[in-house]
Amino acid sequence: MQIKDEIKQAIIVRMDIDMGRGKLAAQCAHASLMSYFEVEKEDKAIAKQWLDSGEKKIVLKVRDVNDLEKLFKAFKYKKVPCALVTDAGLTELPPGTVTALGVGPWKSPEIDQFTSTLKLL
Repeated sequence: MQIKDEIKQAIIVRMDIDMGRGKLAAQCAHASLMSYFEVEKEDKAIAKQWLDSGEKKIVLKVRDVNDLEKLFKAFKYKKVPCALVTDAGLTELPPGTVTALGVGPWKSPEIDQFTSTLKLL
């Protein structure tokens, strides 16, 4: 499979909030599932291709909520399925705290267009 045909999911996490490792893992899981369900509504073939090809994911980091919201708007504008995670506030964070962004699974080049400069978590 060539890169242009590759399907992957990006999970992008804010680094300016203090979350324990378990909380961080839970927010990434929320981002992955929420975004997957968006893809399943948009394009069942891409969702199935991703499931059948090993469910490739990449976890990246951004500085703050502004960076996360800019990415969310950019992906929405390009019609790439994505989902912002907002914490319920039951444990470590205040209610309504935006913690992560799930993007795809979708075509790698369309995800890379906005994430290629981000660092791995």
